[in-house]
Amino acid sequence: MASGWRDVFADAWQTACIPMADGGEGTVAAFLDGGARKESVRVRGPLGDPLDAIFALDGTTAIVESALASGLVLVAPERRNVGRATSFGTGQLIRAALDAGAKRIVIGIGGSATNDAGAGLLQALGFDLRDARGAPLEPGGTALADLASLSSAAADARLAGITIDVASDVDNPLTGPSGASAVFGPQKGAAGADVAALDAALGHFADVVARVRGRDVRDAPGAGAAGGMGFALIALLGARLRPGVEIVAELRGLAQALDGAALCLSGEGRIDEQTLHGKTVDGVARLARAHAVPVLAFGGSIDPLVEPALYERGIVCLPIASAPLSLEDSMAKATDLLRSAAARAARCWRAASRAAELPA
Repeated sequence: MASGWRDVFADAWQTACIPMADGGEGTVAAFLDGGARKESVRVRGPLGDPLDAIFALDGTTAIVESALASGLVLVAPERRNVGRATSFGTGQLIRAALDAGAKRIVIGIGGSATNDAGAGLLQALGFDLRDARGAPLEPGGTALADLASLSSAAADARLAGITIDVASDVDNPLTGPSGASAVFGPQKGAAGADVAALDAALGHFADVVARVRGRDVRDAPGAGAAGGMGFALIALLGARLRPGVEIVAELRGLAQALDGAALCLSGEGRIDEQTLHGKTVDGVARLARAHAVPVLAFGGSIDPLVEPALYERGIVCLPIASAPLSLEDSMAKATDLLRSAAARAARCWRAASRAAELPA
């Protein structure tokens, strides 16, 4: 975006490039860009395959990204099995962060292949989940329908002495028509009866947790994030949930950069209804509004139904494609398309500025 703007204005504008994320993919990268140290660990992927994942360590603060251990991009489309996918690898990242001496853990949740309400994450941290026969619960959200007991007796004791902040990009509850299974399940391969079965299984899990903990948080905003991972973190690890974009913005100094700025450029792959619920563009725009800075948001695709609502929030949406393109071509050419789109926006800005100088 900055390159496209400079293609038109050269050095007439000063630009500040600030990597942003909302708790999903790219969150760890944004923190690493801020000077945090990269740590690598071997974990169990969404379908049990071993893989190498990373997290960021900044002093005694660790930044963990569920997508790097339990992400949808880690599973080939033909292998996706949302009913069996587990968040165990994310729990292993948390344990590795504890091993590294972390006292505060920021967990970016989003982009997961899972719909297990964080059950796998809990198992990796020592929580004991068993079925009616007394056997350890199988991985995946489908197995939650068979959950009979849950115990934290063997959970990692170090969890009691740390602060956990959940950086979430959505505010969905755990279950129901706006819950994890109904909204995100289809993206991960669930369809029809599978969605209903998963939603019922997650509801049963919430019932068991409510009996154990004495409170029900299934309707907490963000409980449905990352296939319900938010629910486990809030209900059983005492995590605080905040919009991920706010946490990243604080670290990257976005508010300071917006102070006195003339314009803010942002964007995401698809601008749609979800953008209105805590995604990067909306979070950036919220800060920009506080500094009276207009926002141009570039998208690979844009849902016209949400444009009026975004405009009310000070956001003008601009597609990056200048001609019809397949999703594959759009992604492959995203860098060039985005630069060209930013240049078009810059030319419009220059033309509008010149027009404003004309006599009435």
